[in-house]
Amino acid sequence: MATKKLGVAAPAATTNTTLYTVPALKSTVAVLNVCNTNVTAVTVRVAISATATPTIGEYVEYDVSIPANGVLERSALALEAGENVVVYASATNVAFRLHGMEE
Repeated sequence: MATKKLGVAAPAATTNTTLYTVPALKSTVAVLNVCNTNVTAVTVRVAISATATPTIGEYVEYDVSIPANGVLERSALALEAGENVVVYASATNVAFRLHGMEE
């Protein structure tokens, strides 16, 4: 099965945003790219969560600093049906892109 775009977002600052939800009866393996287009560093959070509001145990990245014009890549995210990829950035102008395979 080929990889495909699963979700993109440029969320409002300091707002949890659901980037992708795994469809019922599916599993997904994905790669997340985060691009900071600001001229200053930002912090980001990424969670694999049962809801749109993650608990502390659901974060895979928490307040990770991305330098000005920098990139973060997180690979091999294994997701099961109903799980959400929830993203957050400390500022606007941060682009999130998730791509992978649904099976």
